[in-house]
Amino acid sequence: MVWHPFRWKKLSIACAIGYRPRGKCTRLCFQIVADSYNEQKLIGFLHRLKRHFRGQRIMMIWDGLPSHRSRLMSAYLAEQRSWLQVARLPGYAPDLNPVESLWGNIRGQELANRSVDELGEMVQGVHEGLRRIRRRRGLLRSFLEHSGLSLP
Repeated sequence: MVWHPFRWKKLSIACAIGYRPRGKCTRLCFQIVADSYNEQKLIGFLHRLKRHFRGQRIMMIWDGLPSHRSRLMSAYLAEQRSWLQVARLPGYAPDLNPVESLWGNIRGQELANRSVDELGEMVQGVHEGLRRIRRRRGLLRSFLEHSGLSLP
């Protein structure tokens, strides 16, 4: 048996999967930050999403993370209604969140049986998984199908 010290710091990842209605086009956007996400870091991620989607209207489906429901975030979202609409998932329903399937896929492949001493090694595994998933566009669509959600 090998003892593992787990001395690395915390890592948090924000991820958005973009789907087009009636189309097969998908996009994967993510950001990795040290420590935990707070409202300011999430607002920064949303600014980058806005630039990435170049003025397109977006509907974001969010889980119940406290930072998603804070007063600061609610005020920010109210100011962004021209391009961003938010729908909230019911509490305790990770099976409805396509991003949870994405993380399960990466944990089952790139991060499976990986024991690391450095946070950078974990980040590398996550990047490898996200690159693999980006190359297989049908996989992103399958995460939506697995959730039971559909687009018009």
